[in-house]
Amino acid sequence: MYKNLRIQGRLIRSVEEKIIELYPKDVIQSPVHLSIGQEAVAVGVCADLTSNDLLFTTYRSHAFYIAKGGDLNAFFAELYGKSTGCCKGKGGSMHLAYKSVGFMGTSAIVSSTIPHAVGAALANKLEKSKNLIVCVFGDGAIEEGVYHESLNFAALHKLPMIFILENNELAVHSKISERQSFNPGVHAKSFGLKVTEIIDCYDPIEIQNILEQIYSDVRKNCMPQWVSIQTFRYMEHVGTGMDFDAGYRNKVKYEKLLKNDVFNKKNFSYSELLQINLDIEAAVNFAIKSPWPIETELFQDVY
Repeated sequence: MYKNLRIQGRLIRSVEEKIIELYPKDVIQSPVHLSIGQEAVAVGVCADLTSNDLLFTTYRSHAFYIAKGGDLNAFFAELYGKSTGCCKGKGGSMHLAYKSVGFMGTSAIVSSTIPHAVGAALANKLEKSKNLIVCVFGDGAIEEGVYHESLNFAALHKLPMIFILENNELAVHSKISERQSFNPGVHAKSFGLKVTEIIDCYDPIEIQNILEQIYSDVRKNCMPQWVSIQTFRYMEHVGTGMDFDAGYRNKVKYEKLLKNDVFNKKNFSYSELLQINLDIEAAVNFAIKSPWPIETELFQDVY
């Protein structure tokens, strides 16, 4: 929607803040997993992807939907459960999709989109397509068996895709140290995957610069790669509140990051912020005025 990557990240932040404002009014019925603090990952990952490159991601997907070019009207209409939503109001926050820009369906089932991405990469290889398949998942997903199977299959069959770990070091409230006895990067290397780890990088431009070369390599050599991007979610796992009082997250790190946050309002002009707010308000009004799904649609798109 916006060519400037930092403005695009600010748009995502403002969208999430609008959801925080709307949620207590009960107009959004589905659970919401906000991307505040993690915007740089989504923007950097999507910056050099075309609409023909397919992106598979997790249920914390608002940022990726917007960064990949998903329609903002259809986004808010989906959250409102309206028929004009990107999934006709049937998916809600955790099940977004926008096929025309290559944003494939997300799911509340942890790790479920990883084998879907591998299947798409296999199809690309068989069709000799140079389009990329990018699969983003959280650190909780790498404990599922299908993740290990997918890495093995992609490496064995030399599939042209990129696995991207969006690592906020938490699975709901559980830290990595409580869940994993292995190093994810070392584990990925054991399959023969080329590994890149991006640490303490919260600027989408820097992430884009690193991924640009990786994308080029995968397009040229048609071999899978694995990337880890460290990030930090500001909000609670699910919902619109802060939960530092629960004691499982590092508030000192949060306050440090907040001081240098590239998406802070102070880093943008009045006109930039005004345009973002106008776009969001227009999308919310579109959702409000949109019709509800009709009864005959109840069993459509059900498989």
